[in-house]
Amino acid sequence: MVTRLVSAHLYPVKSLGGVDVDRADVEPWGLRHDRRWVVLRPDGGKLGSTALPALLGLTAAPGPGSITLTTRDGSSLTVAEPVDGPPVATDVSRLDTVRLAADEAHDWLSARLGRPVRLAWLDDPRRRPMSAEHGGGPGDPLNLSDAGPLLVATLPSLRRLRDWIVEGALERGEPAPEPLAMARFRPTVVLDGPFAPFAEDGWSRVRVGAVDFRVSERCDRCAVTLIDPETLASGKEPIRTLARHRRHDGKTWFGIRLVPLTTGEIRIGNPVVVD
Repeated sequence: MVTRLVSAHLYPVKSLGGVDVDRADVEPWGLRHDRRWVVLRPDGGKLGSTALPALLGLTAAPGPGSITLTTRDGSSLTVAEPVDGPPVATDVSRLDTVRLAADEAHDWLSARLGRPVRLAWLDDPRRRPMSAEHGGGPGDPLNLSDAGPLLVATLPSLRRLRDWIVEGALERGEPAPEPLAMARFRPTVVLDGPFAPFAEDGWSRVRVGAVDFRVSERCDRCAVTLIDPETLASGKEPIRTLARHRRHDGKTWFGIRLVPLTTGEIRIGNPVVVD
C-alpha cells in the first residue's frame, strides 16, 4: 500500500463550512481559494465558530472571482471578490486591513446569523506573514488560517482516536458513540497509508504528487473540534480523549501544518512521500 492523498478540502470563508475537491492548486500561502474571506463584527473583530457555531451551518464554495454562500435550506448568495472594496481595520493577527464585500453580503449574512456582521476579503496574502512562533520563515505568506498554510490529518491517526474514544466510553459504562468525523478537524488535506498512527509527528518534509512541503509544526486543537458540524451541538469529544492520550505542553495535538516549498497542482490519488 502506497501513501496517498485521499481527500482535499477548501474553506473559502474562515469558520464556515467548506467544500470537498478532487484537485487543488497550491500557492505559497495555501490552497487557492482557501480561507481568503472572514466574517467580522461591526467593530472589525473576527468572528469564529467557537463564539458563533451557526457559522458552521453555512457553506462557501469558490467560483471565478467570487464565492457562493449557501444555507442548509438552499438559500444562496454569490459574492464578488471586492477588488476595489473599502479597506477596514481588523484584529486578524499580523494583518492591518481587509476589504469589505458589498452591503448585500453583509445584510444576507446578518439576517441568517441573527446579528450584525460584515464579510471581508484578503486581497493579497503576501501582506500577512506567518508567525515565527508557528514555524514561519522570512517571507512565508499566509492566508487567513490561524497558523499555517495547510493542515494535514491522517486516517491512521483518526482510526486510533476513534478506538480510544470507544474504549473511554466503555470504561465509563456508556454506549459506543458514532465514529468521530474527520470534518471536526477541518483539514486541508487527508492522507492514508501504511504508517503508524501519529507517525506524522516525526515528519519534516512531505511531497504530494510533484509539490513539496515542509512541516512547520504539529497542530494543537481548540474547542472548535467539540462542535459537531452536522448538528452544531457541542460535546466533550475529541478533546476529552486527546487530553488523555495526546496531551503535551498543556495542549492536545492532532495533525500537522505544512508550508509549500513549491507550487503546483495536487489531486486525489496522488502518491505521497514523507521524510
